[in-house]
Amino acid sequence: MSDPTETNGTAGSAEAAESGGAGARHVRVVLVDDHRMFRTGVQAEIGRTEQTGVEVVGEAADVDQAVTVITATRPEVVLLDVHLPGGGGVEVLRRCAPLMADPEQPVRFLALSVSDAAEDVIGVIRGGARGYVTKTITGTDLVDSIFRVQDGDAVFSPRLAGFVLDAFASTDAPPVDEDLDRLTQREREVLRLIARGYAYKEIAKQLFISVKTVESHVSAVLRKLQLSNRHELTRWATARRLV
Repeated sequence: MSDPTETNGTAGSAEAAESGGAGARHVRVVLVDDHRMFRTGVQAEIGRTEQTGVEVVGEAADVDQAVTVITATRPEVVLLDVHLPGGGGVEVLRRCAPLMADPEQPVRFLALSVSDAAEDVIGVIRGGARGYVTKTITGTDLVDSIFRVQDGDAVFSPRLAGFVLDAFASTDAPPVDEDLDRLTQREREVLRLIARGYAYKEIAKQLFISVKTVESHVSAVLRKLQLSNRHELTRWATARRLV
């Protein structure tokens, strides 16, 4: 996390926290990400409660774990990765909808993802997330974003805000692609990279997964879309402007 321009809000609350002024503010957070090392890094960066005011009360690596931990701990804010085993961040949001709607103690979600794809951003926002920032965000800005989401604000990395404005400015509902909807968020990401010509090893490295996992995702995509090989898959993705 290194880009100081990632969020478009002020860093005042985070700066106050870092200077020892976090005593008046406190937020309970759950981290949901399938990469343990990333969770450890975020915990080390923002979880110094006396300095930041952020208390990490739970972690999860997949959809089922996330729903269990969030239900048990009832945090104010969940940092949610978009791509998760078991259905992705959108599935977590769907299953946690009653917690988000609780008028007394709402659980709010902030997407924190490596992906900056428009469909990922729009998908989780439609699912109920209050914001979306990418993993290049600084620790200071992330703390500030968490408190803003706790307060009910919407928070986006500047470039991503345009996706949401464009999506919700139209009065017409976007066309539904039933074939694309069959794919999980991670399968869509693999599909996009395959269509761009990436080799399995390159995809594995970029998504921090094994080559065997990439192969499994490709097989699932081909089966769901009733395609025979990656060449047909590339044509399919190109025709839908997913590349």
